[in-house]
Amino acid sequence: MNIKVCGMRDADNIREVEKLGIDMMGFIFWEKSNRYVGAEPPAYLPVRCKRVGVFVDAQPLAVVEIARRFQLDYIQFHGTESTCYISEVRNMMRVLNPNIKIIKAMSIFDRGDLLKTEPYEGICDMLLFDTKGKLPGGNGSRFDWNVLQHYHGNLPFLLSGGIAPNDASQINEFHHPMFAGIDLNSKFEISPGIKDIVKLKSFKDAILLHKRGLL
Repeated sequence: MNIKVCGMRDADNIREVEKLGIDMMGFIFWEKSNRYVGAEPPAYLPVRCKRVGVFVDAQPLAVVEIARRFQLDYIQFHGTESTCYISEVRNMMRVLNPNIKIIKAMSIFDRGDLLKTEPYEGICDMLLFDTKGKLPGGNGSRFDWNVLQHYHGNLPFLLSGGIAPNDASQINEFHHPMFAGIDLNSKFEISPGIKDIVKLKSFKDAILLHKRGLL
């Protein structure tokens, strides 16, 4: 199971989170977010985990330029991006990084929202299921994960939306053939953009111990 920690921007905090052995680290490029990383890279970027850039209805050229500047491994679209838009960005990225992966975030409330995933088959590499709310993401609340038992698509997905340090047991009990990992953010913060290393380590340890049959 992949563990993605999103909303990073401080160089020292990035180093400490990377040392925990997480799989993916997210950087938010939506200027209205209080976790906006900025247009220029921090003094340190991770080298042992995958870099994910999070965008909300950005201009395609801007996405490509930031992907180049930050040397992104994944582009995550968290707005109303259409399949045509995503295909355009992917085509523009072919020379720069033909292996870049694309994640499309989907806001979920009920099983009807899952129908919106179908057009993205063959266009994206992964989905991220987040809680439907006022903001494109970062609403800090969970949706009913049981809804995802009605997801029968072929794209793997990350589970997001208000996952907290005391949710390790629920994560371990969640099963779906396309479940690829979790996305952690606001519930693991000391302040916006600064992650609590102790909380992250305890959570990750609980996940690993369960998988080894020790919990």
